[in-house]
Amino acid sequence: MKLSHKAFGLGLAAAVAAAGCARRQAPPPQGPDEVSTVTVHAGPAVLTTELPGRTCAYLVAEIRPQVNGIIQKRAFEEGKDVREGTLLYQIDPSPYQAVYDQAKAALAVAEANLPATRSRAERLKGLVEIHAVGQQDYDDAAAALLRAEASVDSARAAVESAHINLAYTPLKAPISGRIGRSAVTGGALVTA
Repeated sequence: MKLSHKAFGLGLAAAVAAAGCARRQAPPPQGPDEVSTVTVHAGPAVLTTELPGRTCAYLVAEIRPQVNGIIQKRAFEEGKDVREGTLLYQIDPSPYQAVYDQAKAALAVAEANLPATRSRAERLKGLVEIHAVGQQDYDDAAAALLRAEASVDSARAAVESAHINLAYTPLKAPISGRIGRSAVTGGALVTA
């Protein structure tokens, strides 16, 4: 059998078309489309804004000794919170305690000399009025009384100064907050 090219081409086209129709089938029917709903209610809306920033402490206290000495101990843990008045460091108080005790003893000596000097000046004042002693003796006694009173005042000031220095040996937290790294350790010599 003889086929012409035209007939062969037509037959081939028909076969391809028939095969393509067989493959194309109608899609299966879908169900109804899904729709989501939201119920809207009136109410306050909170607006927030995030902004970059830095924080810094509003109170900062540098711990520095007021007296010279050897640190006996560090009484805090670095990075922990401390309360105002908490002991941080203890400076060896023994030299300051000795100076305080010496100043108290000097005050006691000055106070012990004062009554005898005062009574001598009072006695000579009465005797100079009746010309039983010379004016110079009374003047010397009055000056000795002033020196004794000044010696008592000076000794009191020395006691107060020694007491202040002794009170500086425990270094306490001046404010409450978080303490940083320690610059010194036990056994270190610190200076005012």
